[in-house]
Amino acid sequence: MAEQKATNVTWHDGDVTREDRYEILRQKGATIWFTGLSGSGKSTIAVALERALFTMGKLSYRLDGDNVRLGINKNLGFSEEDRKENIRRIGEVAKLFGDAGTIALSSFISPYKGDRDEVRALHEAANLKFVEVYVDCSLAEAERRDPKGLYKKARAGEIKNFTGIDDPYEAPESPEIHLHTDRMTLEQEVQTILDYLLDNDIIPMHFFTRASDAA
Repeated sequence: MAEQKATNVTWHDGDVTREDRYEILRQKGATIWFTGLSGSGKSTIAVALERALFTMGKLSYRLDGDNVRLGINKNLGFSEEDRKENIRRIGEVAKLFGDAGTIALSSFISPYKGDRDEVRALHEAANLKFVEVYVDCSLAEAERRDPKGLYKKARAGEIKNFTGIDDPYEAPESPEIHLHTDRMTLEQEVQTILDYLLDNDIIPMHFFTRASDAA
């Protein structure tokens, strides 16, 4: 975990509790952490899930790898050290979203198991739900898709430290959700996650009525 360098700082609690915010939003805050190779489908699933949650009247916010690197993490590259700091920062941001009652949809390659475990521990210490979603796609399929042309550049030596080519990807050993994007449709992937959120009380049933129940 990162070292606390600032001294003489103390957490200041407010008068509005996390439970108060959950009651207003009619949901619980959580982090859905999508991890997988570039081109595996992480961002595509996160976008579709955000729309599905919006349709259900639930508040979520996407924290996308490229988007974050254009802002809060614009000073970080792709060395192992910078990748670790990238994930640490976004883990802290996701935790704040969860405390606010929002479902954070964090879409990052996040190739190192230790970094993901630290983000999980951060959430557990704050009593917030962390849902690891392994967006599983073979390297061959990810290269075939290559939506940004990054694999081609990495193979040509134009990009260094590229996950799956000259940097490793450490697959999750026991994720909460395991999606096989080369076998499942986008609709099936989104529904799998929604079912998990409902079954695990992240979208509490007393705050939500399934369409089939209302019929």
